[in-house]
Amino acid sequence: MRFSPGFPCDATMPTTRKESAVTTYDEHVPVLIVGGGYAGLASSMFLSQHGVRSLLVDRHPGVSIQGRARGINQRTLEIYRPLGLEPAITEAGKPFDDEGGVARCSSLAGEWEWLFDEEAPRFWPDLSAGQFVMADQNTVEPILIEKAVELGAEQRFHTQMTSFTQDPDGVTAVIENRDSGETRTVRADYMIGADGHRSPIREELGINRPGPGITQYWVSIVFEADLSDVIKKKALFWIVLSQELGFASFVTTATPGRWAVSVTYDPAKDSPEAFTDERCVSIARTVVGKDDLDVSILDVGAWEQAVGVADHYREDRVFLAGDAAHVWPPAGAMGANTGVQDAHNLAWKLAATVNGYGSDDLLDAYEAERRPVAVELSQLIIRRQEARFSGNPEVKDDLDDVVATLGQHYLSTAMVGAEHEQVFGREVEQHARPGFRAPHLWLDHNGNRIGVHDLFHNSFVLLTGNDGAGWVEAATAITESTEIPVRGYQVGSAEAHANLIDLDNEWENRYEVGTSGAVLVRPDGYVAWRSTDAADKNALGDALNQVLGR
Repeated sequence: MRFSPGFPCDATMPTTRKESAVTTYDEHVPVLIVGGGYAGLASSMFLSQHGVRSLLVDRHPGVSIQGRARGINQRTLEIYRPLGLEPAITEAGKPFDDEGGVARCSSLAGEWEWLFDEEAPRFWPDLSAGQFVMADQNTVEPILIEKAVELGAEQRFHTQMTSFTQDPDGVTAVIENRDSGETRTVRADYMIGADGHRSPIREELGINRPGPGITQYWVSIVFEADLSDVIKKKALFWIVLSQELGFASFVTTATPGRWAVSVTYDPAKDSPEAFTDERCVSIARTVVGKDDLDVSILDVGAWEQAVGVADHYREDRVFLAGDAAHVWPPAGAMGANTGVQDAHNLAWKLAATVNGYGSDDLLDAYEAERRPVAVELSQLIIRRQEARFSGNPEVKDDLDDVVATLGQHYLSTAMVGAEHEQVFGREVEQHARPGFRAPHLWLDHNGNRIGVHDLFHNSFVLLTGNDGAGWVEAATAITESTEIPVRGYQVGSAEAHANLIDLDNEWENRYEVGTSGAVLVRPDGYVAWRSTDAADKNALGDALNQVLGR
């Protein structure tokens, strides 16, 4: 048995300290990323997509065998699609294609009560080109690693950060290779702390994370066993309530015959080290309901369930992302997805600043946009968790999965003319508004059927109608005269020779700028500005300057 301390989120556990800035260093990188979980790997990949060099360090030797986060929602896949990741991720999710529903039982061999049996739609074609994919984190992380490295990122596993210090011009960090013991001093313009829910970086910076804190302590056991005579239908997961164990969670994995069970423990009376092979075999047999089950223990990992959102996501040149910034229960499959979306939001802002066309004010927009989303989600998910597991009919689950996934609204300086106040509305807004995710369109681009969000990745995109050729020319002129990347497209009919053919005739209804107005969309797929007027290069330039804080 291999024991994985600190599962799942302590991507790094350095002893950090403040000290005077080091004037010499072994290497320089624009962005140092600490932590190789979903948020860190996504940061590495998205920064590389923008052409920004980064170095990622993670104290673990590689990807964990533990499945951990399993659901990739429609928004996350939507932002993976421009990188060409959809086929590989969909393939990684195939072992879970026949799973559905949540079952509750006293053991798997006993009677199952289906809390819900209907499979929720995984594809919302009127709202997004992305689909929900059930895939283990340990099968998706290698896909992200490969793509990031392909795009030029550098990643060093089994390497931990032991200290860091900030000054007005950057961050100086000491990293240590855990195999050789060699230490190196890295100078970075910025640092991303994606070092898990206990985040030593957050602690060193003195950033509070209000909330209940740690609510439960868990141990997850990965084991092999033949359960073909017990499991005739696969659930998304099983809630097992037994007298011996109390509450346990049971799930499948991508590997046939391999399973995972998680149980809680009281740290005042127990410890992860006490979960020996013999004890884990007993737990597996109890959950399955077969005393003579042949069990092989593969891995054991301890982790904590916590609730809290950091007071702020930025301290000078250091940013928090993923579990370092926010944590909540797993109900809703929004934890890892929110971390990836943090990285996506931050990456284009850092790229703009590193490349010289964005200001420091733009970086403040990261917290202004992502933190309110986390605050709202944390409360909604806590209520879902309680409604799902408490058995109290008075506790209502008011988390709308569609709205939570695709209806997140931003309000910051990185947009022009935003008028909304709420993070979530009652439904997903299908009209182009500053601070809202750009409405979905199905388009024909050079003979290929794409979703409009396939266009949003490494530059601003200016969308206009059949009569907006002047806007496309304005976008091209700005790109040629400044360092700001802007691509312009005409959306409309083939007869009008539009770049993008509106397959469902939804352009004018959803974007509401007619055939000659324009909508400016940020690299993260959010509307930055809109105009119903005819082409005006100065107006476009002014909007970009305001969004970028120039």
